[in-house]
Amino acid sequence: MAKKEMEVVKGLDLEKYMGRWYEIASFPSFFQPKDSVNTRATYTLNKDGTVHVLNETYSGGKRVSIEGTAYKADPKSDEAKLKVKFYLPPFLPIIPIVGNYWVLYIDPDYKVVLIGESTRKFLWILSRETHIDEETYNEYVQKAVEEGYDVKKLHKTPQADPPPEGGAQDKGIWWIKSLFGK
Repeated sequence: MAKKEMEVVKGLDLEKYMGRWYEIASFPSFFQPKDSVNTRATYTLNKDGTVHVLNETYSGGKRVSIEGTAYKADPKSDEAKLKVKFYLPPFLPIIPIVGNYWVLYIDPDYKVVLIGESTRKFLWILSRETHIDEETYNEYVQKAVEEGYDVKKLHKTPQADPPPEGGAQDKGIWWIKSLFGK
């Protein structure tokens, strides 16, 4: 059976979307350390309308980060279908990697968001706070099911309260380890 076309938010207010988001849950992926905790993304609007992306996580007690740029996949569309470009490896950024970042659902106050993409291999639930209540979490999981996601793969991300700031930086060794499934 063919999966239905995903519904994507229309008219996303990028300025309102900017700031820090904490990862509540996600599908595990090869580009993130397996022992990741306190994962978060910080978005900053650039003058040219693109978005500076700073993804951070803590692995083995060290802060791991990668920076990139997000931009509308189709500047003429009001759909929240973005592309995100990172350069790898982080310590010698030469290989551009571009992925889809689709805003599937967001509450009216821009407090919790469901992010996915066309292949349904990646899924994130992000929040402005480090934790959300179980009812809200289940509501977003149900939205993912409605969009054709296999939510059995969803993994809750441990978040400290208050979240850590700074700390020793891993300059990219994590990325090499991730290639070997560590």
